[in-house]
Amino acid sequence: MKKNFPIIFILITVSLVGIIYIQTNWILTMVENKEEEFHHKLGDATHDVGMDLISFKESLSSSKPPYLGKPGMNFRPTDQFMKEIMRVPTLAERLSEDQLSSKLKVALNNRGLKDTHFEFCISTESGSSSQLTFNPELKSPNFLKALEDTIHNFSAFCPLLVSSGSDLEGLVPMETLTVVIPGYRDVVMRDVRLKIMGVIFFTLIIISAFYVTVSTLVRQKKLSEIKNDFINNMTHEFKTPLATISLAVDALKNEKVANDRARSDYFSGIIKEENKRMNKQVETILQAALLDRQELQLNLQYIHVNKIIEDALENFQLQLQEKQGRYELQLNAKHDLLRADEVHFTNLISNLIDNAVKYSKDGLVIRIATHNTAKNLVIRIEDNGIGMNKEPQRRIFEKFYRAHTGNVHDVKGFGLGLSYVKTVVNAHHGKIKVESTIGKGTAFTMEFPFKEEV
Repeated sequence: MKKNFPIIFILITVSLVGIIYIQTNWILTMVENKEEEFHHKLGDATHDVGMDLISFKESLSSSKPPYLGKPGMNFRPTDQFMKEIMRVPTLAERLSEDQLSSKLKVALNNRGLKDTHFEFCISTESGSSSQLTFNPELKSPNFLKALEDTIHNFSAFCPLLVSSGSDLEGLVPMETLTVVIPGYRDVVMRDVRLKIMGVIFFTLIIISAFYVTVSTLVRQKKLSEIKNDFINNMTHEFKTPLATISLAVDALKNEKVANDRARSDYFSGIIKEENKRMNKQVETILQAALLDRQELQLNLQYIHVNKIIEDALENFQLQLQEKQGRYELQLNAKHDLLRADEVHFTNLISNLIDNAVKYSKDGLVIRIATHNTAKNLVIRIEDNGIGMNKEPQRRIFEKFYRAHTGNVHDVKGFGLGLSYVKTVVNAHHGKIKVESTIGKGTAFTMEFPFKEEV
C-alpha cells in the first residue's frame, strides 16, 4: 500500500490534468468554430438581404420613364440636367425602417440566427474616390452607438451595386448595407452554453471522484497502519498470559509442586487469573464489535454520579500506588442524580481513569471534579501525565487508534477504551471534549443533560 499509493496518486493526477486540458482545448475550439459559423451566417444573411435590395433598386430604375421634354421645345439639356433627370432614387427614399428590419429578421431566421438582436443602416458614399464620405440615410435608432463598439459587437457589410456593365451603372447611387450584432459573443455562447455547462459538470464529478478516491486511499492507509498496530498489540496482550499459563502448567507437572498443596494452589491461582485476564481482553474485542453494529443496549435507571466515581476509584488503588500517585476529588455537584446505564457509565469512568494511569509517569495526580449547570451535570477528569499533541487529540476517539509513545508495546491495550467512552457518552446524549498539552497532562470534560429520556 505504501509503495503503490504515490504511483496511484500520480497516475490519477496526471489523468485528471490531461482530461481538464483536453476539455479546455475542446471548449475553446468549439467556441472558435461557433464564432466562425456565426460570422458566416451573419454574412450570408446580410448578403441575402443585399441581393434582394439590389433587385429592388434595379426594378425601380427600369420602371422610371425617361424625360422627353415638351412637344415643340427646342433646347439642348445639359449633362448635369440629364444626370439629375436619370438619377435613380436611393433605397432610403423608398424603404422604411420597419420594412428593412423585417427583411433582416427573416434572413437571420432563415440562416439560423433566430431572435438575434441587430442594428442596421443603409449608407451612401459620395465624393471623389480619394475622398469618400459616409452618409447614413436609413438606420436603426442605436446603430451608430453599436458600430463604435468594435470589441463586443460584430459588423457585416454588403455593397448594394448594380450588375457590372448595366446601363444603370454610374447612375445608381453607391450604397452599403451594414448590419451590427451587439454582444455577438453572447449569441455565440447561447448555442454552446449547455455543452460547456455539461463539460464543467462532468469535470467536477471527475474531480470529486478523484478527491473521494484519494481520501479513501489515505483512510485505507491509516486503517492499515491501525490494523497492524492492533494485531501487534493483541499478539502482545495474549502472548504474556499464555506464556505465564504455560509455565504454571509445567510447574504443576513437577512432582514436588504436585505433592505440595500450597504451591499447587498458587500456580492454579496464576492460571485462573491469567485466564480471567485473557477473557477480559476477548470481551473487550467482542464489545467493540457489538458497538460497531450499534447494538449498545442501555438499562436506564437513576444513579448518583458522585458515588459511581468514588467506587470506580477504589478499583485503582494498587495502580496508583505503583505509580506513586494520588487522586483529588472535588465532587461539587449537589444534584448528581442522572438517568443512565449504571454498568456502562461505570465503565466510562473506569476507562478514563485507566487511561490517565496508563499514560502517566511517577508522581501521578488525578483530579476529578463535578459541578452543575442550569441543565447539565459536568464531569472533569484531569491528570498530570505525558499529554499529547494536536493530531492524537483529533483522532483519540477513533476505534483502534492509539497515540504512539515511542514503543508501541509500552502501554497495553487495543485502542478501544476511548472509542467506547465516546459511544457511551453519545448514547446518553452527552458531550465530551479533550484538552491536552505535551508534558503537562490531559483533561476530559463531559456534559450530561438531566432527566434526558434516552
